[in-house]
Amino acid sequence: MATKERGQWEMVARRFFRHRAAVVSLVIFLVIVLFAYVGPFLWKWDYKIHSEIPSWASPSLDHPFGTDKAGRDMLGAMMQATKQSLNVALVVAIGSTVIGALYGAVAGFYRGWVDSVLMRFLDIMFVIPFLVITGALAGAIDTSVRWYHMAIILAVFGWTSIARAVRAEVLSLREKEFIEAARSAGGSDWHIITKHLIPNTMSVIIVSVTLQIAFAILSETTLSFLGLGIQSPDTSLGLLIEAAGASAFNEHWYLFYIPGVMIILIALTINFIGDGLRDAMDPRQTMVRR
Repeated sequence: MATKERGQWEMVARRFFRHRAAVVSLVIFLVIVLFAYVGPFLWKWDYKIHSEIPSWASPSLDHPFGTDKAGRDMLGAMMQATKQSLNVALVVAIGSTVIGALYGAVAGFYRGWVDSVLMRFLDIMFVIPFLVITGALAGAIDTSVRWYHMAIILAVFGWTSIARAVRAEVLSLREKEFIEAARSAGGSDWHIITKHLIPNTMSVIIVSVTLQIAFAILSETTLSFLGLGIQSPDTSLGLLIEAAGASAFNEHWYLFYIPGVMIILIALTINFIGDGLRDAMDPRQTMVRR
């Protein structure tokens, strides 16, 4: 059984690495991760204000992305902001995946009134104005909103699409022979859900995780840009854009557009990686599109 599973994942890997856009996107995304997490150890300036750094300095060898009004080196600020935005995305992806996978698996496994109640609650979650609620919760925090506050809030409201996808997959799996065999062997419901059903929905879950990362990055950016997300002294890509909003059309335009380009780059690479994973795990979809 283990050999068969290993062979399946090897086939998935081979199909993924034939997807050129996904492979290029994966390389770019890994470079971004190194920039965010390794870069601060290699660069001489951090994201904080330093008295020896001049304000509004144009891009140079000493400050490749220039400096802002407060005298912060923007390359150091970009590294920190990218790291915090990726931190948010990682926590949201993990948290929403765990919640959504369990929720969807339980709904699909039990069906009947359990499924009806859980899906009606899911419908309610879908119609809640997401940005308004998350912004209100962030505003209710007494202290400055940090990246982990934003990550928890987004994870609490970001699991619904995963739940729907997992439920649909579980509904098609619950009558399979291996599930009946697990029941006959005396497996408990929890054992069947966690050891048999959820592992067999991994292709759906993995693709959903990539979408959750893009969702988290864009949501955090929107909320921070509106002043409802991460706040100083912490930083994020959205907060950098918000702080540089007045510079978008003057000689310091790069302070606004550099973090904007980074956000677009992350979102695009994640989406292409998700496309590659979807095609690799379910090649039938590729055939249908062709």
